Amino acid sequence: MSFMKDVIRLPSDLGRALMLERKARKMKATDIALRAGRARDVLYRLEQGEDVTLSSLMAILGAMGLTIRLERAGMPTLEEVQRRFGSVDEDGDDAAPP
Repeated sequence: MSFMKDVIRLPSDLGRALMLERKARKMKATDIALRAGRARDVLYRLEQGEDVTLSSLMAILGAMGLTIRLERAGMPTLEEVQRRFGSVDEDGDDAAPP
């Protein structure tokens, strides 16, 4: 069993973490959706960082045996800022996002 300890600040972060966890545990999307009582498309949208209802998120987390824990956010890391907003090169010009 893997143990997730990811910092999640964006819907896309959550989606990626859930997808990686599902694949690491060799869980099928159809099985999770069935256990959650949701359409498989809901799980796929969640994994893509798209909007789903809070009740759908909680149902999918429950079906995967996961919970949410809230912590104080603190300041984002440079990597998190660059991922969210792109980066600026040394000349002050916008650089392409990584």
